[in-house]
Amino acid sequence: MDKKLHINLERVPKHVAIIMDGNGRWAKGRGMSRVFGHKNALTAVRESIESAAKIGVEAITLYAFSTENWKRPKLEIDALMSLLVSSLKKELTTFQENEVAVNAIGKIDSLPNKARKVLKEVIEITKKNKRIVLTLALSYGAREEIVNAIKNISKKVVNKELTLEKIDENTINNHLYTFNLPQVDLMIRTSGEQRISNFLLWQMAYAELYFTNVLWPDFREKHFYDAIIDYQNRERRFGKTSEQITE
Repeated sequence: MDKKLHINLERVPKHVAIIMDGNGRWAKGRGMSRVFGHKNALTAVRESIESAAKIGVEAITLYAFSTENWKRPKLEIDALMSLLVSSLKKELTTFQENEVAVNAIGKIDSLPNKARKVLKEVIEITKKNKRIVLTLALSYGAREEIVNAIKNISKKVVNKELTLEKIDENTINNHLYTFNLPQVDLMIRTSGEQRISNFLLWQMAYAELYFTNVLWPDFREKHFYDAIIDYQNRERRFGKTSEQITE
């Protein structure tokens, strides 16, 4: 069954965020190291991006490496950074063919030089692509992002570039890493865990949350469309009543 046929293309979420969870458990179940799980997750990444692009999703954000992930064993961190470099190089042609504009959020300067260099090159090469924006959250933490926004806003107040009375939700939004992206409509987390894990806290204020037991390396197009169909079967009220929505 082609699940894409059951999707209402008039009600597709503009921005889908994904917490790619379960690589370690997937590898452990096969008697392999966590790194083996990360390496076998690339198909899930590719299919999710391509599936989103097919139905008209404007932006997809992947939680690739959190600020807390720096606490992991050095061997795993080194492998992840190496995988980031090789994947960006390998997928560049696919990004161009599918009109994918690559973006990155987080403390990018904390990445190793080679990873940072390749990432910036891919962002530059793909920046004119218009079909979908792929944002990689790297060395990212939502609390850190909000603290950073508050500091920058405070500097403007101190320098009299901004008054307290002028500060509103748009002010904060415009000082976040994601200032040029739509608010998140749908967040998908794999592996059965039901947490947000310091991911896009501000941006997901009214997002629909979808949790699946599928481990990330096994996540495919059909699973992505399951999440979209589930999203479309929900009533998004944004604080209003059902009656107000249908009026």
